[in-house]
Amino acid sequence: MFEKGVTADIEYFNPSEPPEDVLELNPTGSSPTLIERELVLYDARIIMEYMDERFPHPPLHQMDPVSRANTRMIIKRIDQDWFQLLDEILTSGEKKSARAKKMLRESLIAARPIFESQPYFMSEEYSLIDCALAPLLWRLPSLGIDFNTLGPAITTYANRLFAREAFQLSLSKEEKAMMPQSK
Repeated sequence: MFEKGVTADIEYFNPSEPPEDVLELNPTGSSPTLIERELVLYDARIIMEYMDERFPHPPLHQMDPVSRANTRMIIKRIDQDWFQLLDEILTSGEKKSARAKKMLRESLIAARPIFESQPYFMSEEYSLIDCALAPLLWRLPSLGIDFNTLGPAITTYANRLFAREAFQLSLSKEEKAMMPQSK
């Protein structure tokens, strides 16, 4: 929403205790939940695509169907490969969490050539893929994964995302506290 310059009322809530009015519209009680008139969406990826279609400027998705389908597949892989490990780190016991942290770190390092090849993830332009990756990368230091161990390309890429005004505006107070240098 901030990338699009869209104004909205944003309410943060504890995902383990969603408000009753959210539960009435979103039976999962998950966050984020987008409520716009009669529309209720509660999957971050679907919300991102909807926002890009609803507010087409600046475009964060390529216009041709093949490129858009490829972007969707990349985001699906990021969800399956990296966000699944993030969830395991956050919800598992110490041993499983350590294993998932090691796997996430190694998987990011294995993808280093992708981060080195272009300014944004597999693109010259900022896109929905970068929107999907930014929250994961932002959480790494709070999980004990040091950017310096991932290599300069990943650090440079992450800092490029984090420096975007829209990204900084999107952070909640709790998210801002995850990074020592954030304000």
